Amino acid sequence: MAEKKSDRTRAAILAAAKERFGADGYERATIRAIAADAAIDPAMVMRYYGSKEKLFAAAADFDVRLPDFSGVPKERLGEALARHLIERWEADDTLRVLLRTAVTNEVAAERMREVFAGQLAPTLRKLAIDEPAVRAGLVASQALGFALCRYILAFAPIVNLPAGDAVAWLGPTITRYLTSPVPNQD
Repeated sequence: MAEKKSDRTRAAILAAAKERFGADGYERATIRAIAADAAIDPAMVMRYYGSKEKLFAAAADFDVRLPDFSGVPKERLGEALARHLIERWEADDTLRVLLRTAVTNEVAAERMREVFAGQLAPTLRKLAIDEPAVRAGLVASQALGFALCRYILAFAPIVNLPAGDAVAWLGPTITRYLTSPVPNQD
């Protein structure tokens, strides 16, 4: 089936929005600039998406696509999760858009929370891991810190780290977050 012109226009707007939000952040990105990048009239952006907020929500739609980890031994779970997250980030720059923007924009920050709380915590719950929300938050702190250093701040040693080495470094820490006993609270 042939792609409709409206589908091509919508895709061009979305691609331009991802680039612009990623480069400029939410606050500085404008509908006019996004439209110019997509080589269309700004009114078309509004026609397809309605508002800057709705366009951002579409551009920042990131599915972690967590696989079924039920067959993974608990001592290898952090490695499997780290590998999966790195592969997703390498394949889709949407996380970079979210990460860059979440620091200064509450809509983006909420979306980032939804991604990790809404996708990771239920997976941990299915694996019968206790305190899944807390552990998902700890995993997010490690994973997002790594992503920030690799993709946004571009720390040379982290940018240049081969994916397999990154998994080897991150895996044990994530495993500890997922499997260590809950600390006693005084």
